Amino acid sequence: MKVLCTVKRIIDPDVKVKLDADGALDTSNVEYKLNPFDEYGVEEAVRLKEAGSADEVVVVCVGENAAQKEIRTALAMGADRGILVETDEDLDTVSVAKILAAVVKKEQPGIVMLGKLSVDTEGNQVGQMIAEFCDYGQATFAYEVKVDGEVATVGREVDGGTSTVRVPLPAVITADLRLNEPRYASLPGIMKAKRKPLDTMSIEDLGIDADAQVRTLGYELPPERAAGEIVDDVDALVDRLANDAKVL
Repeated sequence: MKVLCTVKRIIDPDVKVKLDADGALDTSNVEYKLNPFDEYGVEEAVRLKEAGSADEVVVVCVGENAAQKEIRTALAMGADRGILVETDEDLDTVSVAKILAAVVKKEQPGIVMLGKLSVDTEGNQVGQMIAEFCDYGQATFAYEVKVDGEVATVGREVDGGTSTVRVPLPAVITADLRLNEPRYASLPGIMKAKRKPLDTMSIEDLGIDADAQVRTLGYELPPERAAGEIVDDVDALVDRLANDAKVL
């Protein structure tokens, strides 16, 4: 069985992003990294291969040429080969899902594994859309995955607790925080990753219409918070809450 992992190149969430004079993101001095939730997906795919439940782990990313770095990171973790759908376009969620679905149909994996969301946009939509476009079953917010033949048993994080579902393969599974602890890429793994195949293709090669339906007009920084204040007693606190904060 083949496991296909989708990964995304994101701005390091620990970096404070600035805006330029036109209200666009200033990316001139920012660091990029592999989306943390996608790391959980790659780790789980590699573990499935190590357990004998999968034969091959393929990593696919949609983005600019520089995203090869994030693919190589996943290859260093243990994935077998990578695919970059290279584009400099500003794509929306539906466009990305269409592109990834086209790759899924081409690769025919038993499991499509990805993070439940990317921490830059927190859309939580791509996995569900891929399942719809490919007519696959899906199990989202996974904290446990067990594969037995043509069925995956997935423990899911849900409001108020957990649930367990069984989905026939092929299926889409999105990874949550408790799924595993992603490994650090070892030096031998990094060296091997440089020699692993990484194919590059364009959106046109996939023969799909990926025109964005949603356009980002600009960004605004949140207003700066006022400094906190220490009050002398409860009466003063209530007065501030009622008259200044207007929350009482």
